[in-house]
Amino acid sequence: MEARLNMFENEVTAKFVKRLIAASHPVEESSLPKATQELVKIRASQINGCGMCLDMHTKDAAAAGETAVRLAMVAAWREAVVFTEAERAALALTEEATRLADAHTGVSDTTWSEVRKHFDDEQIGALISLIAMINAWNRLNVIVQNPAGEYQPGMFG
Repeated sequence: MEARLNMFENEVTAKFVKRLIAASHPVEESSLPKATQELVKIRASQINGCGMCLDMHTKDAAAAGETAVRLAMVAAWREAVVFTEAERAALALTEEATRLADAHTGVSDTTWSEVRKHFDDEQIGALISLIAMINAWNRLNVIVQNPAGEYQPGMFG
C-alpha cells in the first residue's frame, strides 16, 4: 500500500507539516501528563479511523510504559476501570471535541466541568490544543491514505 501523496515531498504539505510539528512543542513541554497525551491521541485517532496515527501513538505509548490492557481499553474507556478520573475527563473532552458535527451543542457543560475539576489552566490549554492538533493529523493522514503498521517508536524524532 502506498500513500496517495507523500506529504514530505510536496512543497506545500511539507511546509504545513513542519509547522504542525513546531506547533506541538508547547503541548509536549506542558505539564499535561504524557500518558494522558497519548490516550487523547489514540482516542481521537480511533474515532477518525486514522491507522497511521493509531500505529504511531499506540506504539509510542507502549514504549513509554503504557500497559497493553489500558491500550486495549481506550475505545471502551467508559466501561473500563483502568483509567483515572482525570484521564476519563480528558477522553470525554476528546470525544466531544472530535465529534463536533454529531451534536449541535459541541462540548457539554458536564464534560467541561469534569475537565476543570482535574486540570489547571495550562493543562487545559494543552489538552484543547492537543485535541485540535491530533484531529488535524488524522485528517491529513486519512485523506492521503498513509499506510499503517511499519512505524517504529521515535522514528520521526
